[in-house]
Order: sequence, then C-alpha cells, then structure tokens
Amino acid sequence: MSDGRVLHLIGNAHIDPVWLWQWQEGYQEIRATFWSAVHRLAEYPEFVFTATSVGYLEWVEESDPELFERIRRHIAEGRWHVVGGWWVEPDCNLPAGESFVRQALYAQRYLHDRFGVTSTVGCNVDPFGHNAMLPQLLRRSGMDSYVFLRPQPHELALHRQTFWWQSPDGSRVLAYRIPHEYCSPGQDLGAHVDRAVAVLSEEDTQAMVFYGVGNHGGGPTRANLDSIRELDATRPGIRARCGSPRGYFDAVLGNGAAAYPVHAGELQHHAVGCYSAHSGIKRWNRRAENALQVAERWAAVAQAVTGLAYPLAELTAAWKLVLFNQFHDILAGTSIDAAYDDARDQLGEACARADRVANRSRQVLSRQIDIPHAPGSTPVVVFNPHAWPVDSVVELEFGGHPAPLGERLTDERGQPVAVQRIRSQAVVAGRRRLAFRAQLPPLGYRTYHVLEGAAADAPELVADGAGLENEHLRVVVDPATGWLSSLVDKATGADLVPESPGPHAVVLEDLSDTWSHGVERYDRPVGEFRCESVRLAEHGPVRAVLRVESRYGGSVLAEELVLMAGARHLEVRVWLDWQERLKLLKLRFPTALRDPSASYEIPYGYLVRPTDGAEEPGHTWVDVSGLLGGGPAGLALLNDAKSGFDVLGGEIGMTVARSPVYAWHDPEVLTDDGVYTYLDQGVQRFAYRLVPHAGDWRAARVPQLAAELNAPPTTLLETYHPGPLPLLSSYADVSSDAVLVGVLKGAEDGGALVVRAVEITGRHVDCEIALPMCGRTIPVRFAPHEVRTFLVPSDADAPVTEVNLLEWPG
Repeated sequence: MSDGRVLHLIGNAHIDPVWLWQWQEGYQEIRATFWSAVHRLAEYPEFVFTATSVGYLEWVEESDPELFERIRRHIAEGRWHVVGGWWVEPDCNLPAGESFVRQALYAQRYLHDRFGVTSTVGCNVDPFGHNAMLPQLLRRSGMDSYVFLRPQPHELALHRQTFWWQSPDGSRVLAYRIPHEYCSPGQDLGAHVDRAVAVLSEEDTQAMVFYGVGNHGGGPTRANLDSIRELDATRPGIRARCGSPRGYFDAVLGNGAAAYPVHAGELQHHAVGCYSAHSGIKRWNRRAENALQVAERWAAVAQAVTGLAYPLAELTAAWKLVLFNQFHDILAGTSIDAAYDDARDQLGEACARADRVANRSRQVLSRQIDIPHAPGSTPVVVFNPHAWPVDSVVELEFGGHPAPLGERLTDERGQPVAVQRIRSQAVVAGRRRLAFRAQLPPLGYRTYHVLEGAAADAPELVADGAGLENEHLRVVVDPATGWLSSLVDKATGADLVPESPGPHAVVLEDLSDTWSHGVERYDRPVGEFRCESVRLAEHGPVRAVLRVESRYGGSVLAEELVLMAGARHLEVRVWLDWQERLKLLKLRFPTALRDPSASYEIPYGYLVRPTDGAEEPGHTWVDVSGLLGGGPAGLALLNDAKSGFDVLGGEIGMTVARSPVYAWHDPEVLTDDGVYTYLDQGVQRFAYRLVPHAGDWRAARVPQLAAELNAPPTTLLETYHPGPLPLLSSYADVSSDAVLVGVLKGAEDGGALVVRAVEITGRHVDCEIALPMCGRTIPVRFAPHEVRTFLVPSDADAPVTEVNLLEWPG
C-alpha cells in the first residue's frame, strides 16, 4: 500500500424503489432514508451525503415539503451532492437511445430549476452492464465522469479502477469502478474499507470507497461515521476523508488524468438473464418508447401545420412513467411478481397518454385535408411516422359505415391499388378487414379511397402449403420441421439456409436464477418444438401467409410466415403459449454464411461482437454478414419485443421465453415443497422479420426496416370535407440513409422545434435534413456514430442552432 493514500469516503444510500417490494414501499423508504441523512448531516459536521436518482426528489417535493427544503439547503451549502443526473438508475443496456437522453433531459432540468445546479458525474452503481454509447450521451448532457460497480473484476478485467471510457464516436468520460461494494453494513467500516483497498493497485494513490446501508435504503449510520474518525489512526498509510465523487474526480483530473488507460466500447457482462427475463416488461417498455416518439412527431407536425398546441406537460408526464419503469430491477425482470402489475399499469398509462396525443394530432391534420366528395367511395388516410419513405402493407378494419363499402382501392390520383380481403378481428357480421400496399411519403400521409365493386385484378403471390414467393424472395418450408429449408434472395440467387439446418424452436435447460448469475451462454438443449401442421392461411395479390403450429410438452407455438408483395423480407408473427419451468426457448436462424461477423443494435448505435454463442443484449436488429457462393451476403433478424440474442458461427439465436422463479437470487435453493411463481408463463405475442441481403446490413436499410416494424403506419377512415391541406403531404425528410432522424418534438422551453438525428452506419456523412413543415433545410455533417440535436425556432428569420441533449447551448 502506498504511503498517504487518500480515500474519498462516499456516504450514500442506494435505494431500489422497486425490487423485493413494490413502489409504494420504496416511496416511503426514500423519505425515511433522506430524513436519516439530514439528521446525520446535523450531527457530523464533516459528513457529506451523495444521492442519485432525481425522480426521488420529485417524490419528496410532492409529499414532504419540510424535508425537501432541508435538502435544498444542504445542496446549497455543498454537503448534499446529487450525482447521476438521471431520473433513476436504469438498466443500462435495454432502454432505447432516446430513453437515456430523456433520463438526463428531465433530471438535469429539474435540478437546475429547483436547486440551481446540475450533475456533472454520471453514476449507476447497481445496473448489470453499460452500453458503449453512454460516454457520448453523458458528455452531451453535462457529465464528464462516471461511477459504476458491475461488471466486477472477475467479469471484466480493467487496467485500473479509474480509466477513460470511450464511446464509438470518440467521446470520453473519466470512469471509476467501485472497489468491493457500493453499500456497507451499518457497523464499523474497518473491514469494509480493507476489502475495498485490497482491490486497488499501487498506482491508485487516491480512491473512492462507497459506504452506507443500501438497497432498501438506510444510508450512513452513526457507527459508520464514528469509525471514519478512527480510520486514520487504525489504518497506517491511509488518509480517510468524507468526500464526494465530484471531489474525487477533480483531484484526479488535476493530477495528470491523461495518463489513465482508455477502455473503448461497452462494459459487459453481468447477469445475462436480465436481457430476456420477463417478456412482458420488455414488450411494454418497447411499445411505450415507440408510442411516445411517434406521438411527439405528430404533435410537432400538428402544431406547425394547424396551430394545435403542443402538449408538453402531458408527454413529459408519460415519459417519466417510462423512465421510472426502466429502473434496473424493473426492466431487467428481477423484481417480485406484484411489481409487474404496477409496471404494466404505469407503462399502459404512458402508452394511453401517447396514443391520445398521436390520435388527436392525426385527426386534426386529417380534418384539414381537402377531400372532395366522391359518391360511392370512402377516403382512408394512411400516416407514416418515419422521416423516410415507407413501402408497407397496411390493414384497415371497417364496418357499420353508411357507404356500401366494397373492396376496390385507389390512391389520391385515382390509380388502382392492389387490395386483399383478410380475416376481421371481430367474429360478427358487418365487419371487414382489408390489406393493401401503401407507398407513403416521409413523415407524412397519403389519401386512398375504398370504392364499391370488386377489387381490381392483380396477380397473386406464388404460394402453396410448403412455400411462398414474390419478386424478391423464395421461401420453402419443410413440413416435417415446420421451418425453412430454403430462403433465396432472387437478386443474387443466394440461399441463406444451409443444407442441413438444425432445429428452429429449441428448448434449453436453464437452472440459473432470475439474473442467470455466473452464466455466459445458454447451450444445454433438452428438446425442440415438433411441427404439427403447416397450412396456407392467406393467399392473394397483397400477401400470402403460411401458418405453422408446433408443440413441446404443454407449450404451443404458432408462427405465421407472411410474405408481402414487393417486400424484401419475410415477416413472422408469433403466438406462444409457454408452460415450461426452469427452461428457456430460443428461436434459431441458421445460415450458410462463411466467415461471418455479427452486428447488434445498441442504444443509438451498433456494435460488432464475437460469433462465439455468448448471450448478448440487443435492440431491434441483429445481423450476420459473410460470404456465400463467392460473394458477400447476410441475414438480418428484426424484432419488436426481444432483447437477448446470441450468434454462434453464422447462426442467430433469439431468446423468447425464460422461466426461472421471480426474484430468485443465487445461492438460495428452490425446495421441492416450495410454492413458486415462474416467469413468462402463458401467452405472449410478438413479431420478427428476416431480411436477406447482399453486401452488409447498411445497404439493406436494416435500421429503418426495424423501426418500421416497431412503429408501423396507421390508417384512419375519413369523410369528405374542404381544407387547406393536399391529399398527400410530407413534413420531414433526410437526404441520406446513413442518418436517422428519430426525434421531432416541441422544445422544453417552448417556441421552437427540436430535431435529433444519429449517424447509424459508422461513417462520415454529409446530408440535409428537410423540414417542409416549417420551411427549413438543415445542412449537417455527421461524424461516425454521432448524435446531434438542433433547435429550430418558430420565427422563420431566427437561425437554427445546435444544442446539447438538455436543449441548452453547447
């Protein structure tokens, strides 16, 4: 141990608002813990308290004004430090990139508004891994440093406790991995400090040691603080001081921080079961994230085009519900069963708020379209929520309408559009459902007309009980297995499926706890779903559908293989009734690719990872690309609800169900006479797409296709009325497929539009972002992996400016 090592002792109280308890108990524990910290501050003048999770302060503000005022005074005097700068400590792998932005946006602005400060230190001590884009997102929301615990040294070797953490765009924060633990017993800290110091290297002349009773709150105790006063005397060579993370990083930055090593990329792996535990929370979160971003876009368009007031407060409230339920023990699936009733309701409330905003905005826009009266027809407006053209099959349900609707369709120019009668969602007379191919402008709408009479003649797709074919793809299903024996990209003639593909729906043994502690991969197959039937369920000019039904034990799997006219992908709609315990279901997608590489979408970016079968977190797409038949080829797997994947050689695996016991933590052992509740029991629905391609995923526009699956176009039956808007219109576009414009929203400070875009291919790009809705075009140069945000004033004479993620200059 070096002489004179300085230990910055960080008094904290890590509080899980939800875990082995529900949020109401967490709410009270936050108040009790914060009062305890206030009392310790009064009793020990040297004590400094550190807290994360700004959302907790909002709870205190609404429930205990006296405590809130005490905290305000301690923040002002520099003895209460708020670090993290986020609403909660979320799972740091699974939320979308925009959710990490909003964690900071609402938290930092709250701190600035209530206390006149912002956090400069990021802090997530308890989550189970950290995605590679965080340094950029932290930097652009005002934080230059980061504190974490996991992965620990046995999971990821790092050269030093302190290091520069670099994201793919080159952004860096000074990061610190907490030695030993973020919380401590409530007694003498000597043993706790010794265990932390034992982790340090000789080079670590300064270090942070976190202490305080945690998880269910509590914070530093009198015994903790009394023992700190004795550490200098009982631990030779140590100077122990109550401090703060900001004080530690300032000391390091002022003493040659440039010499610290650089770690580029993600910080993994810990608890890989969290990528897939509790399918429900994963799906609810994904839906809410997409619903809110779609609602913001339409609300921004409606404000610019019709003057409809932008519902900032309503959307903010909905976002905060989503952010809270991204807390690591909620979104990771590791909380008790009852906690997910709360999460379902809260995320449902967020979706309901978003859907109301989106519907109101689209209805107001649609009412302004000039739709001349045309006897014998009914107008239908189709809305595209994306800032690029979308060619998609959409569905329209109708009935009880005064017009004798037929099944003939035209576009706004009167040109015939192929249409197909499909099964109604209602098993009653008088309701009908149509599918038709809509070719839509970027972030805009197009008006179609349903007419009396029979549908216009159009060639049907090639389909029978064992195969599907359109102009781009040929799909063959083996009736014995119920899965693909051939998937041919007709442009190249390449068949992505190997000669002897393995099983598709594989059941694996999973005796691990809820987190899958100590597990790197799931590789112990115990069986597979057996095909019971393959039949042609739909066949027409718009799409053809093969329905495959399979069974394993008491579980049933139905996959509808949907090939649409003009599509370069095969969509699969899944209905699963899972009844297994201590098992895991993977859907596997073998390919014939040689020398494959695997790319995974991560928050606001992508990573290339090894093809070694390890379980990895991912978002809406995973791709394998390599060589096939002498040329480049690949297969992308898109999804709308899953986040745990592996790639072994050229085969992609997607984890779709896990069935450990709720909130079961190793080393606890399940007993034969115990009564337990198991995850993922019952019915779930989701969809995925297979996208064969030549070259790599960039040319196939995989990120855009994945976004379209997660946020499809919507249809609206209309009536005839005059209005100032044309039958077809577009409100935002970008000139390059390498840049994705994901956010169009009203500014937090009002009077402007906020545009956020990200470079998604890892290359330098020059492009233009066109905003016809406000008569602007923004020329932009993107560096690889760069996220940029622009403030577009409503005053057409005011310049567009670039802002940070908090919507502030710089």
